[in-house]
Amino acid sequence: MNNKPQLFTALSPALLHLYDVKESIVVIIDVLRATSTIATALFNGAAAVIPVDSVPHCIDLGKQLGGITAGERDGKVAEGLVYGNSPFEYPRSFIENKTLVLTTTNGTKLLHMALNSGAPGIITGSFPNLSAVSEYLIKEKRNVILGCAAWKDRFNIEDTLFAGAVVSRIKDHFNINCDSSNMAEGLYREGENDLYEFMKAKNASHYHRLTGYGLEKDIRYCLTADIANVLPLYDDGKLIAAGL
Repeated sequence: MNNKPQLFTALSPALLHLYDVKESIVVIIDVLRATSTIATALFNGAAAVIPVDSVPHCIDLGKQLGGITAGERDGKVAEGLVYGNSPFEYPRSFIENKTLVLTTTNGTKLLHMALNSGAPGIITGSFPNLSAVSEYLIKEKRNVILGCAAWKDRFNIEDTLFAGAVVSRIKDHFNINCDSSNMAEGLYREGENDLYEFMKAKNASHYHRLTGYGLEKDIRYCLTADIANVLPLYDDGKLIAAGL
């Protein structure tokens, strides 16, 4: 038992510094919608997704690379960008063989925090690529931090639900002495039969925010398991689809 790697869940970027990032694979979780959109773009043949932490950097890099510049701030397409953070904006007919430069409110910020803290491995996770993430973490046999992007450092339900889904699938392969991981799994078990209705019943803040923008379709997609089952692996400044 003691030979198993450790698994922890950071429920907010504000808590990441409490964990041993330098010895862990960090899973960036931003279910609504960054990491769902990243998985979808790569699944549909994008050459790479480059996550950046500011809109000006996104615009500049997009010009340099001839890439598609996209992103959101507070759930809406960011000013100066043409495309947003909806997975439905990136079908194969549009994104195949192209580079997507993406900036988002929470997810890309957390990725850069993990990078700056010396994480030896970074992947992104969402329900659309749940199996790919789970299989990779089992195979790697290394310590794991499930990093929830949350909402402006505040806990949110959907990222915690995804962390719980991963814990429920891989817990036999890890030592888990982590209350947030156990709580996340309990929350997921409570809602797993219908995550959309669970979010609604729990009065989830992001459910209300995106529903207010008419994005129910996005929410339902982002809560559906394995519909873009690819592994986005951070490598040399880019997220690429890694072979499992």
